[in-house]
Amino acid sequence: MNKIILFNALLLFSNISIAQNQKEYKFTLEQAINFALDSNYTAINTRRDIAIAIKKKWETTAGGLPQLDAKIAYQNNLKLPVTLLPGEVGGGAPGTFVPVKFSPKENASATATLTQLIFDGSYLVGLQAAKTFLDYSYNADEKTQLEVRKGVINAYGSVLLSKELVAIFELNKTNLEKNLTETKAFFKNGFTEEESVEQLEITLLNIETQLKNSKRTLIISQQMFNLAIGIDVESKVKMLENLDALTQQNINLAFLEKSINIEDNIDYKIASNVHEQRELELKLEQSYSIPNLSAFVNYGTRADSDTFTFLNNKQKWYQSSLLGITMNIPIISSGMRRAKTQQARIALEQSQTNLTETYQNVLLELDTAKNNYHFAIEIYNDNKKNLELSERVEKKNQVKFLEGLATSFDLRNAQIQLYSAQQTYFESMLQVITTKADLETVLNTPQLKTIN
Repeated sequence: MNKIILFNALLLFSNISIAQNQKEYKFTLEQAINFALDSNYTAINTRRDIAIAIKKKWETTAGGLPQLDAKIAYQNNLKLPVTLLPGEVGGGAPGTFVPVKFSPKENASATATLTQLIFDGSYLVGLQAAKTFLDYSYNADEKTQLEVRKGVINAYGSVLLSKELVAIFELNKTNLEKNLTETKAFFKNGFTEEESVEQLEITLLNIETQLKNSKRTLIISQQMFNLAIGIDVESKVKMLENLDALTQQNINLAFLEKSINIEDNIDYKIASNVHEQRELELKLEQSYSIPNLSAFVNYGTRADSDTFTFLNNKQKWYQSSLLGITMNIPIISSGMRRAKTQQARIALEQSQTNLTETYQNVLLELDTAKNNYHFAIEIYNDNKKNLELSERVEKKNQVKFLEGLATSFDLRNAQIQLYSAQQTYFESMLQVITTKADLETVLNTPQLKTIN
């Protein structure tokens, strides 16, 4: 019994600790975007890509700076090689040989070599390529930030839409339950037919099904939002804005007149980076036909002994040093360098075509995004009017039905029309918000640049 009480106490304590450690978040849309730009998983990794590019640039730069290497070696000739010398050398008879061992059994050496690149065309091109790669990484990060921003807007709006649908379905369910209760009373007293009750029961069943589905959708949309901003999917988040207010903030017809500077579009900037990389790749292949020049200085010391005496102060060490310059001159590659250069030139032409295509795609994306945004605003305004009309029609049919002037079928049609108008109205609100985000992404507004 005591063990059970202790177990329950520990379980209660752990649940309280988990609840206390589980942070509850509160966000406006702008706050959610700023949070996601810092914490979104993809955004974190693109910043790491920038860090890699910075290190890559230094790696390339360091290749042209002095390089110092050291080498320490020890050898023990377990079986010394024997050289046969003619016997006459030692006063022996002609045709005989004398076995001789020329080297001591053990030797040790230490060498240090300093090298310096003097000229290499590929190194100069490599420096330019490293800078271009870094620029590409910054632009890739900017594109990621724009996509994260758009994703957060879509996810935030989806949560608000789901909440609105849950709320309206709950309200409709309450009203239908009230109507059904009244209609059942009329049927018992003989003022209406059983079909009227059945029609309302069918409508109520449909609303209950949609309500359950909307609640499940709300949970999923909340988890998707959490994932978009980079927090645990089970974390609790409170939205500080509502769908209607957010829609009004995003209705701005003047925004449709905004022009674009193609060079500001992130896809065009990335395509330009790729084109620049292809230019440098062509220069790199051409640089392999140019001689390169490097210098080195070497210093070493060596000792020999029949036994291991290299740590003895009396051991004699022999010094050596060498200074040199090396020039590597490409002469004949049997067409290999020419073939590589031609491949690089073709790749450059491809990138130029891609850059032109990207330019045209950006113009098309801009026109499409503007059209979608304009259409979304028009649909929203139409759906708002449709909702007002559907509410009036449903109320009139309610009154007529209670007065016996309309059938249950007429009432059900009016209710279904109202429920459909409600759903499309809220969905059109989200459409305004998301199409505005699409247009802002094409225009790169706001510009979310990483600080170099």
